[in-house]
Amino acid sequence: MIEITRLTKRFAGTARAAVDGLTLSIAEGEVCVLIGPSGCGKTTIMRIINRMIEADSGTVVVGNQDVMRTDPVELRRSIGYVIQQIGLFPHWSIADNVATVPRLLGWTPERVAARVDELLTLVGMDPTVYRERFPRELSGGQKQRVGVARALAADPPVMLMDEPFGAIDPITRTHLQDEFLKILRTLKKTIVFVTHDIDEAIKLGDRIAILRDGALVQYDTPEVILTSPADPFVEAFVGTDRALKRLALIPAATAVEPFALATTAGAPSTEERSPATIPADANLRDALAQMLTSGADTLTVVAADHNPCGILTLAAIRERIQVHPPADD
Repeated sequence: MIEITRLTKRFAGTARAAVDGLTLSIAEGEVCVLIGPSGCGKTTIMRIINRMIEADSGTVVVGNQDVMRTDPVELRRSIGYVIQQIGLFPHWSIADNVATVPRLLGWTPERVAARVDELLTLVGMDPTVYRERFPRELSGGQKQRVGVARALAADPPVMLMDEPFGAIDPITRTHLQDEFLKILRTLKKTIVFVTHDIDEAIKLGDRIAILRDGALVQYDTPEVILTSPADPFVEAFVGTDRALKRLALIPAATAVEPFALATTAGAPSTEERSPATIPADANLRDALAQMLTSGADTLTVVAADHNPCGILTLAAIRERIQVHPPADD
């Protein structure tokens, strides 16, 4: 979907290139996270993709379209863009902000209104409550949701997201990440996502590109990067707790053990159940944190229908915390 080939960009007065011969392939429907130390080139790469910055050399192809040979205005209308500062128009209503690109594309008022309502609902904001409000009436998290809705408005195949949750408090940030994941699973967009937070990269990315001084150091799945760092720089960047980070990739449901005893009705007996519970769609890192906080060494795993489906033990988590490099093909 996105093919970046030998991309280079150098800014005047700098000793090294901001982007240094980058080659990267992003498959359709994937979330590619760009991450690395400050000044590694991740935001520059994103801004080159939609030609807010012009590259010195190399190519960027989105679909079958060479972005260097495409009208910048037309290009930007076909790519969703979400930034940390959000950039909502303060004197426009929420509905008008979301409708920005569809109106520029000449959609009918009826189609625009329907799309606004659809997207506000998608990001968890009741249109009857929020469509006529103004940005000053929203919280930071709500503004960010509107920013995502606006970027999705014209149904672009590609979205660029530059630290969209970076300025939000940790609790709201976690909630928005979870909501964003649900939206991604529904829409199957191709997304380039910039962050400085390795935990966010692991949570959201299908593949992670780790950059250093404008060059690509490692590009792989979160699982491979955590189990097989390419070099000491990547190993230090992902942290000494990479085994714990890997637990965030493993659903709690995959480590559930069946109840040893059952009642005649087929349900687990009260004696078998741990009083502490965790949802089946939680991950093992969350489960371990809950165990350490509560002092429990078992959790009852609860399905979406609120019925218990088994027991998660500390021993089961310990077994999966071991890091084993993937076998060679």
